[in-house]
Amino acid sequence: MTTQFGVTPRPTDDRPGAGVARGGTEPLRIASVPSTHVYVRHLRPPEGPSPFVHLPDPDPDHPSRPATSKWWPPVMLRPEWAATADFDVFHVQFGFDACSPQDLERLVEVLRERGKPLVLTAHDLRNPHHPTRELHDEQLGVLVRAADAVVTLTEGAAAEIRRRWGREALVVPHPHVVELDTMARLRRERAGRPTDEFRVGVHIKSLRESMDPFPVLRVLDETLAELPGGVLQVNGHHDVLDAEGARREPVLAAWLEERAAHGRVDLRVHDFLPDAQLWEYLASLDVAVLPYRFGTHSGWLEACRDLGTTVVAPTCGHYADQGPVLSYGFDESHFDAESLRAAIRFAHAARPDHGVSVQERRAQRVAVAQAHARLYRELLS
Repeated sequence: MTTQFGVTPRPTDDRPGAGVARGGTEPLRIASVPSTHVYVRHLRPPEGPSPFVHLPDPDPDHPSRPATSKWWPPVMLRPEWAATADFDVFHVQFGFDACSPQDLERLVEVLRERGKPLVLTAHDLRNPHHPTRELHDEQLGVLVRAADAVVTLTEGAAAEIRRRWGREALVVPHPHVVELDTMARLRRERAGRPTDEFRVGVHIKSLRESMDPFPVLRVLDETLAELPGGVLQVNGHHDVLDAEGARREPVLAAWLEERAAHGRVDLRVHDFLPDAQLWEYLASLDVAVLPYRFGTHSGWLEACRDLGTTVVAPTCGHYADQGPVLSYGFDESHFDAESLRAAIRFAHAARPDHGVSVQERRAQRVAVAQAHARLYRELLS
């Protein structure tokens, strides 16, 4: 039997209680991997009771206890945990790159033996932390083929899943990242900000494998020097930019230090920013440029949309399917400098508002929660 979501539920076994869903009014218990990630938290409605609850992430050091902050590597992906835990649906979001394909196959067998539905949300069709795609393709292939339902964030990603694995994915958009009250406050503050400055930000973090910021930064440096009020702000972590940093990139760091010394770059070096500081920083930008040469989707992009910051995104992946962005040509085989210049000049002249209102995000979150609840109920029917 194929359902309205294009999924075929696994048959349940005949052990007492195996595969039995909760009552009609009792929230379903979802083993979400993980449950504390902001994306997962925002799958539940913003107010009122939720039709499903997420089990707390077990502490990797003490799997019988819930984690307070540390969830990596995910205990829920251990076959021995899945064999005994009390849940209705097993939903994989992130963290399976901690498992070998063989580990994932054993997990799938445990879930099948128990008659527990497996849902996969395919966030990354190319792992941004892996220099090559082979391992992630193997891991993802195990889960995509075994899942009772596949969810993804964009129509473009759904088309790629259809092409690569012959699976129909349910498309559910990414909910907001910034909390709604914070989003409203920072939007109000943005509205009162002077408009004589045009601040463009590139955040290089600790230079994960998908990032190649140097060609992007050179073009931005040249382009912003020609634009009234243009400021290039670059934020990066100590490990990459400090003289004694464990992962220092000497050529990039020296270039940034030289430009900063001549007032061409506003260079900010720090460690991981707490959410409150991160949202203040993103809201202070007119434009955020994503320096990715490969990838799929971006929570950073969604946070910028929450805050009204225009995103300039590369043509690789499915970033442009997430919402309105300005695009420039960049992937593993080419970089189109002129398209980046054109995007920045357009943003400077037009000051486009590609943001999402608090009301839209609130309504979207309700719809996202309803879509997940329908899917879970259907798999358990």
